[in-house]
Amino acid sequence: LFQQGIDLKIFRRHQMLKKTAFLLFILSAVSCYSQVYTIGVGDILEVAIIQPDKMISRVTVSPGGDISVPYVGSVYVKGRTVSSAQNIIQQKLAAGYLKYPVVTVSLVESRSRTFTISGEIIKPGNYPILENTTVLKAISMAGGFTKFGSSSRVKILRPRKDRPGYMSIKVDLNAVLDGDAKADIVIESGDIIVISEGVF
Repeated sequence: LFQQGIDLKIFRRHQMLKKTAFLLFILSAVSCYSQVYTIGVGDILEVAIIQPDKMISRVTVSPGGDISVPYVGSVYVKGRTVSSAQNIIQQKLAAGYLKYPVVTVSLVESRSRTFTISGEIIKPGNYPILENTTVLKAISMAGGFTKFGSSSRVKILRPRKDRPGYMSIKVDLNAVLDGDAKADIVIESGDIIVISEGVF
């Protein structure tokens, strides 16, 4: 019986360490993109209270720039990064609502930041920028090329920050398809992806 009691204590301690390691893994898994992305009106976020009791909710940033969080109520997040929003929610929960709360906030869908895709594509139009949306992912979201679309005639028109107009960026999609991840450019808000007809 004494040996069984020791074994049970060791087992419980092991389970507790595994749970703590898992929570630390989740917190460390926040991507660089989430840390730099600025939250805007209409964005959909997932707020997960992991500890002490698990509670997950999906919220949309209101026109006023706030979201509703369990126990806390309204929290203003517009203009904050995802990691900053996570910190402020955790601080508010710790200030008298929950003991040692563990919170994660993640971007589910960006509706404040969009890109446009046009030309020889199945479903041209405006699309929200999801986490780490690259050119290849954008083309996939829009249904792929039409039968006239050419993978060697893809470009991004990116709004200039210093003056009106666009900067033209040629995309080497063939290099992307050959496994060159650096050639798969990450889309920015306001980008226009143009798929031109192939020369036959």
